[in-house]
Amino acid sequence: MGADSQPLSLSFAVRTYGHTAEVKSGAIPIEGVTPNWIEVKPQIAAYRRMVRDLEFDVCELAPTTYIIAKAFGAKFTALPIFVSRRFHHNGLLIRPDVGIEKPKDLEGKKLGVRAYSVTTGVWTRGVLVDEYGLDDDKVTWVVDDEEHVQALKLPSNVIHAPEGKSLASMMESGEIQAGFEANAGIGREGKPDADWKEKSASADQIEYKELLPDADRLAADWFKRTHIYPMHGLLVVKDELLNAHPWLARSLFDAFAKSKDRYVAQLQSGALKGGDHAKYLELSQVVGADPLPYGIEANRPSIEALQRYARHQGLISRELAMNELFVDPTSN
Repeated sequence: MGADSQPLSLSFAVRTYGHTAEVKSGAIPIEGVTPNWIEVKPQIAAYRRMVRDLEFDVCELAPTTYIIAKAFGAKFTALPIFVSRRFHHNGLLIRPDVGIEKPKDLEGKKLGVRAYSVTTGVWTRGVLVDEYGLDDDKVTWVVDDEEHVQALKLPSNVIHAPEGKSLASMMESGEIQAGFEANAGIGREGKPDADWKEKSASADQIEYKELLPDADRLAADWFKRTHIYPMHGLLVVKDELLNAHPWLARSLFDAFAKSKDRYVAQLQSGALKGGDHAKYLELSQVVGADPLPYGIEANRPSIEALQRYARHQGLISRELAMNELFVDPTSN
């Protein structure tokens, strides 16, 4: 940024995490930028508004949504800032009365996921195919919301829930035999807007169970063998801004990285307890001291795996090159 230049006034739709809080509070400034923080709840609604209407200058997006949107020519590009991480050997709940004991038993069954391109679903399907031999074409995937990228054509084994029914109610009635928990499936009803209704993960009479009960150990072993560490959120920036201001990518990256590094130092010092702090401290025991690695090279195995899964699952027709997907902030 030139010394006499006016700061850019940019709109941001990014959640407040421990590792983004200091940027959002202004404690860590973004050089050359005056941010306007827009709070969107649930954040999933911001994904849709960004993909369809290019509403924000900088936006947190689900990585699968981003890859699909980029394949369809979206006018924004990601920075390698990954703001949410977790493994996906857990979170797929099954009814105890349908004879599902192992992943292969999902074949021939109906499984609920909010939308087929939900990143949680893509990661989990990839794990079940690679690690457990699931033929995901033999599963009927039932959705009760629309895809963020409207141009996406879904595979023939993806069907919509009947009008007036939700995945939560279908799981309770036995119309589907398994479903992703929380926002990815049976833990909510409705589209991602102000009327989103959270639902209990189990019916009153039935206690759902995890498909893979030893998920933490399995995930740790998988990471050790593959170096794949699933990401759940990344930041995208409008292309017109990146093209007009070549310094912007580095400025954004430096601010968010500084905030994250401070957070990780606090985390490892023992100063932060509970909630996401406990989750990331536990993850650091598996992936290393920094449970929120930024940058392309540190995340290459994970990016490549997600693209491979997305292509196998019919979400993209080709895997994009790294320089198509990401701006390398260290080059500016």
